[in-house]
Amino acid sequence: MSFYPQNTPGPIVLFGSGETSPSGQKVFDALFRQLPPDPRCVLLETAAGFELNSYQVIGRIGDFLQRHLQNYHPQIEIIRARQRNLPESPDNPAIVAPLLQADMIFMGPGSPTYAVRQLKNSLAWQILLARHALGAALVFASAGVVAVGSYALPVYEIYKAGEDLHWKDGLDLFGIYGLSLVLIPHWNNREGGAEVDTSRCFMGRERFNRLARELPPGQTILGIDENTALLMNPQAGTGQVLGAGEVTWIHVGHLHQGTRNADFASAAGLDEVVLRRGGHVHRYRTGETFPLSECCPLRMPAAGQGVPSEVWQQALEAARFARREEVSEEAPPEEVLRLVEERNEARRCKDWAAADTLRERMAEMGWRVEDGKEGVKLRRR
Repeated sequence: MSFYPQNTPGPIVLFGSGETSPSGQKVFDALFRQLPPDPRCVLLETAAGFELNSYQVIGRIGDFLQRHLQNYHPQIEIIRARQRNLPESPDNPAIVAPLLQADMIFMGPGSPTYAVRQLKNSLAWQILLARHALGAALVFASAGVVAVGSYALPVYEIYKAGEDLHWKDGLDLFGIYGLSLVLIPHWNNREGGAEVDTSRCFMGRERFNRLARELPPGQTILGIDENTALLMNPQAGTGQVLGAGEVTWIHVGHLHQGTRNADFASAAGLDEVVLRRGGHVHRYRTGETFPLSECCPLRMPAAGQGVPSEVWQQALEAARFARREEVSEEAPPEEVLRLVEERNEARRCKDWAAADTLRERMAEMGWRVEDGKEGVKLRRR
C-alpha cells in the first residue's frame, strides 16, 4: 500500500458514468489503496443542491462506499453546501469545515452550471484546492466532471429546455496545472438507441460538432466513455484508464511527434472538430497507463496556487494536526452524550439529514464527532 505524500497534489478521478456500478467499485478500490487508512471521505452535495431530494442523491454515494469499500473503513461525511446566501452555503465556514481534513473529496450528480454558480470562488472550492495540493484525492462524476472544466456544457439547458448552443465558464480545476480542459462524460452514451444520438453527454455528434466550433482557441476536449474512469496522478504525471471503455483527447493548437490513432478522427465522427480546431486525437483504452505529457504539457503548480493566503494557512494548520489528535481527556457533558445517542439512532434509520443536524449542534457546543471503525469519538474543538 502506498500513500500520496503530504504537500504534493493528490490523485484526480474523472468518471464518465457508473461511479456506483461494479466497474466504479474497482475504480474506488484502486484509489483507496493510495489513501491513508480509514480515509475521511467528504461528499459535496452542491451540484444537486437545487433538487428537493439532494441529500438522497449524494447519500447514495455514501451508502455505496460504506457497503462496497468497507474493508477500507471509510469515514463518510456529507457537506450540505447547497446554495449561497443561505445557512447551508458553500461560504459558511461551519458547513465546509470538514473539507479541511478530507482525504477524498467527491462531487457528482446534479447540474453542472448550478455547481459552477454556487462554487466559483467560494470558500468550499478554495479549501478543496488547498486540500488537493496537500494530498487529498478529488473524485468527480457526471455533473461534477463537466463543472470542473475550463468551460462547462449546459446540459440541462440545451438538452431539456432547448436553449441555443452555448458554453458557460467552468471551475477550471486544471488551470492550476496550466491546462485548459473541457470535460465531457457520457461520451459514448447510447440511451437514445437507433433513433436519437445521445453521445457526447446527450448532445449527439452533429450538435457537439457545432458546440466545438464555439469554444475559444487552445481548449483541449476530454471525452470519457460510460462506465469508465480516468485516474490521473499529477505528481507522477500519468493517467490510467479504468472500467469498460475509453477516453478520447481532442488536442488542439499544435502537433507533436508520435501522435497516436491518427485515423481515429474520421472513424469516430470527429474529423470536422479536429480539422477546424487544427488539432489531433489521442485515444486510450481500458487498462492503459500513459504519460500525461503525451497529450498535455502538465505543469506542477506552486504550493497554494489559486488559494487565498488565509485559507492556505488554515489548510496547512489542519494538515499539521490531522490524524495526530488525541481524544480529549475532558468528559463530554450529558447533553452531548444524549445527542450522540440520538445521532446514532438517526444513522441506524438512515436519516442522514437528522444525523447531520445533530452533528452540527454538537459542533456548536464545542465537540466534533468522528465516525470510525471503532465507533464514534468525540473530540474537543
